[in-house]
This record gives sequence, structure tokens and C-alpha cells, in this order.
Amino acid sequence: MRAIGFQSPLPIAEPSALVDIELPEPSPAGRDLLVEVRAISVNPVDTKVRRSFTPAAGDWRVLGYDAAGVVVATGPDATLFRPGDEVFYAGALERQGANAERHLVDERIVGRKPASLSFAEAAALPLTTITAWEAMFDRLDVAKPVPGAAPAILIIGGAGGVGSIATQLARTLTGLTVIATASRPETQDWVRGLGAHHVVDHSKPLAAEVAALGIGAPGFVFSTTNTGDHLAEIAQLIAPQGRFALIDDPAALDAMPFKRKSVSIHWEFMFTRSMFGTADIAAQGELLNEAARLVDEGTLRTTAAESFGAITADNLRRAHALIESGKAKGKIVLESFSA
Repeated sequence: MRAIGFQSPLPIAEPSALVDIELPEPSPAGRDLLVEVRAISVNPVDTKVRRSFTPAAGDWRVLGYDAAGVVVATGPDATLFRPGDEVFYAGALERQGANAERHLVDERIVGRKPASLSFAEAAALPLTTITAWEAMFDRLDVAKPVPGAAPAILIIGGAGGVGSIATQLARTLTGLTVIATASRPETQDWVRGLGAHHVVDHSKPLAAEVAALGIGAPGFVFSTTNTGDHLAEIAQLIAPQGRFALIDDPAALDAMPFKRKSVSIHWEFMFTRSMFGTADIAAQGELLNEAARLVDEGTLRTTAAESFGAITADNLRRAHALIESGKAKGKIVLESFSA
């Protein structure tokens, strides 16, 4: 089967950073599904793994943590799906990825594809939706108010993949005032279109930007990118007893400035459930099914912003380069393998 992989961590400008390859088709075991991949999207985690992981000598590493496709076979213990079912999912970090014609995935972290979306539109959603949903509802517990705080959430990086779905979830599923950050006119327009009540510029001091809104100190902050650059501002602007979640990898995280406000700090890593086989691993499949329902009823929309064409090494290198530039908005999708 056709796939895209790499054998050593290289800068994306190198042609061998990602190459077209042929691999044996995998066979499903246990609760696996074998999925014919119809579309994928690209996430920052793809670029991080490509830059840092070295496969064993002679082996290929296949990336890809967002996919939509059709089930073609199931493992002997699988009960949730049948061949022919259309699905979408984010996969598992420790397994081979979905940048391949056929892909194995545990059925418990798979959802039924929204019927109203194309495969490419659906592929944009799983990883970011799980991340944003878990961050806001499992980690930050946004349904529980922070006493005395403004009922508001600040989403740093509102135009990115996670920020784009977090903005929608906060606007449609909570009563919070949604403040999203974006620094360029096109990204500011993007997050307004997704439902942000207010847009502030993260290239400026965030505490002053939020204070100028006149709504008070927000009880919740969700940082999706460049957290290290904004940490002091977050500590200043968040309400006492507020809750702060982050998903990126700051070089250092000094929690001491948050002590005097009794702010709780929460990490969100959407691969935790699949990586450790947690008792609630099936919650991710259930979450995706609920997200599909919300999409089909018109509550949520896809965050696919740009299509880079067929699933090829050349197109994937272009997608990785755009993500690494920090200028992407929404999600980059690729659809079908070239003939």
C-alpha cells in the first residue's frame, strides 16, 4: 500500500524529510479497525514527531493523527463498527499514523463521520475537537463557575486548529463570554466568524488587552500556543481561584506566580487515554460521536481552512512547512492518494 514516511528527523526543506513509500497492508487484531483512509489533516504534533523521532535502522515512521475513511475490516473483538462504516478519528501516538492508504486504529477512539461533511471536512476535526473538549470540560470544568470571576474564557491562539474548535465549543455549549486571541486581520476575522465575542491581539500585552474589554478578570484561560511567551500575562489577568489549561510545550513553566491567586494549572494531552489504555478510553469515541451529532445539527462546523490536494509527500511537506511557519489558520486537509 502507498504511504508517506521518514527514516530520520530532518528539516522540512529536505526532500527526504517525508517521502512516498510502499508498505505491507496491516491486518486488524483485537479491537482494531482497518480503515481505508480517504482524507487526513495535519497537526503541530506531526511536525514535532518528524523533527524529533528516529526510527530503528531501516524502519519507516508514518505520521498522521487525523483521518476520515471507510472501515474495510475489523479485528475479532471489535463490536462497534462494520465494514462499510464511514468513520473519523485521531489515532494513537505510539502506533503508525494515518498517512497511508490503510490504517489500523482501536475502535474505542473512533467516531462515526458526520453525515453532512465530506471526508476532508471531517478529517479536520478529531484531534482538535478531542483536545479542546477534554481541556474545557474535563480539565477546566468550565461548567463550574469561579466565584467572583467574570464568566469568561480567554483562548490564546484562537485561529489555530485547537483554538478554532475551542472557540465554537465555548460559544455554543457554555454561557461563557469567549475572548479569543489573533494578531492578523484575516485570523481576527476567522475567529469572529467562529463565534468569539471579543478578539484581542496576542502580539500585545494580554493583561492590558483583556482589561480594556471592561468585563473583569476571566475565570478560565486556555492557552494553545506560545504559552511561555504569555505566562506572566496570564498570571496577571486570570481571576483569583481561576483555572488555566495549556497544551503546548513551553521551555519552562514557572508556576509560582499563580500561587497567590490559588490558580489551578491543567495539562491536556489528548493521546493520554490511548497511550495508557485508561479505563475510560472509550470516552473519546463517544465524544467524537457527540461532536458528529452537533455538526449534523448545525451547532458546530468544520475547521478545514485550506486543501493541499492529494495525499503525497510533496503536499505533506508543504503542509508541514506552513504549520511550522506559525501562519496557518484552522486546519490543512489532504484528500485521497494520487493515482
